[in-house]
Parts: sequence; C-alpha cells; structure tokens
Amino acid sequence: MDFIKDSISILISTKNRLEDLKKTLNNINHLIGRNDVICVIYDDGSTDGTSAYISEYYPDIILYINIVSKGYIYCRNKMLNAVTTEFAISVDDDAHFITENPLGLITEFFDKNPRVGLLGFRVYWSKNEIFNHFTTEIPVRMQSFVGCAHVWRMQAWKDIADYPEWFIFYGEENFASYELFKQKWEIYYLPEVLVQHRVDLHERKNKGDFGLRQRRSLCSGWSLFFLFIPFSKIPRLMAYTIWMQLKLKVFKGDITALKSIFLGLIDLAVKMPKNLTHRNALTEKEYIAYKSIEEAKIYWKPE
Repeated sequence: MDFIKDSISILISTKNRLEDLKKTLNNINHLIGRNDVICVIYDDGSTDGTSAYISEYYPDIILYINIVSKGYIYCRNKMLNAVTTEFAISVDDDAHFITENPLGLITEFFDKNPRVGLLGFRVYWSKNEIFNHFTTEIPVRMQSFVGCAHVWRMQAWKDIADYPEWFIFYGEENFASYELFKQKWEIYYLPEVLVQHRVDLHERKNKGDFGLRQRRSLCSGWSLFFLFIPFSKIPRLMAYTIWMQLKLKVFKGDITALKSIFLGLIDLAVKMPKNLTHRNALTEKEYIAYKSIEEAKIYWKPE
C-alpha cells in the first residue's frame, strides 16, 4: 500500500555519527521526498559537520541544532512535542528500513486498531546485510518497545508525560509504556515492518563506555520501580535484579559490573526525589494486568 491517509513525521536524533546518518538518509530518501512526509533531524551538538551536510544536501529536512549537547531524551521530547502530523516514526541514525514501503502498513494498522498508541517494528541487529526477510510472526500486544525504531500515534503521546530527561539515556521507553498503560493505550509489535539496526552487539560490549551504559541502565530500571511499581513489590524486585547482576556477571569475574551496581545505586539515591515526585504507580490489579502482557520484542533473527 503506497497511499497514506494522513501525513506522518520521521524523527531522527544524532550526534557525531554523520557517516551512519548518511546511510540512513539514503535509505529513506524515497520517503522524505513525499509531500505527505515531514522529516526532522535533531543535531545534538555534533562537531563532525552534520548540520552543514543536512543543510546542503537535504534542505527540505527540518533541522534542529543544539550548540552544546543536551542529551538524547531531551531531543526526543523536543521533536515529539513539535510534531503536527497524526503519526511520528522515531528511528536511530544507525537504523534503516528493510521493508520498502512501510508507511502504508503502519497507517493501515493504526486505522484498524484505534486503541493502539504505539507500534514497535521487527528489528535485525547487525552490521551485516540480511538476505532472509521472511517471518511467520504476527502482530502481538507488548508491554514496551525498542527505542531504535517505533512509531507513535500522536494522540497517545499527548496523553502521557514527556520522557524523563533525568534518566539521561536508558529506560525512557519503559517509562512511556507504563504511562500508556495507565491511560489505556496499547503497544503492538508489527513484524511486517522490518528495520536493520546497524550495531554489532559484541563490539559494543568491548567499548570503553560499556560500564557507563550498564550503570545508567541499572539506575533507570530501578527508577522505574519507584515511579510505577506498588511499594510492596519493590524490595523483592530490587533484590532480584541485584542478585542476577551478581550471579551472571560479578561472580564470573566481571568487576566492571560490580562497579556499575555500586555507582548505579548512588545515582538512584540522587535521583530518588524526582522519581518520587513523578510517581504514577500502578494499582495491584493494574500491575498484575501489565505483567500478563508479553514482553517487548527487541531482537529478531532470520528464521
């Protein structure tokens, strides 16, 4: 289906990854050239010529620029709050569509499912080219979604709180998923739309910032407990997550993981006032209902 009933935005946040961004823009060039598509790029303080490149080669793209970086979540909030279309696709600067005509599939699903507020896509994580696109998967409701490729019904975004900027990098998708659930919006997995996230997961683990990523991920996960989970459940959940980090990483010699746990707990203590101020907890009944929903489908491999 090529025709789009309603206009749609494509949102990309980037920082110092111009070569990746070039690949992504080349992939979606046939989409951003359409009259019913608005493309927005937020350059979060790049020093590699990103803004100059966009201005010269993609003058029709709406370009936001932070002279000094303000963070990924800040950029996401700014772009989403400025959207005027009915739907908004968010893709990372190192992700691209494998599905040639995804927009019609997206709007068709939204039209048929009015309580769906967000769609997550089937994501292949690899720098290598994919040849087998086939899947037997079908759309399914999920608890949450993967940040690198998804699409909002903007009515749903307007019904919830902005992404928590104090999270810095990780956890904002789960924050939004709890907020959507509280507002009775649903999240669905749409496997018909395939996206490649050009990331080598093994390579990422060997990078120098992996410990920092672990620290932020843990802190965000624990923050979500204090934002949304009934207080009676939190001690057990905290103990379980710490134990699993110790069992699967620290006890196997991963000293970086031990440092991440310790520093993550300190970060949690610092952020606790904001977590409690913005607390929007599920009731016991809501918590049971939320847990009964299938977890987010994040990684897909060819069948």
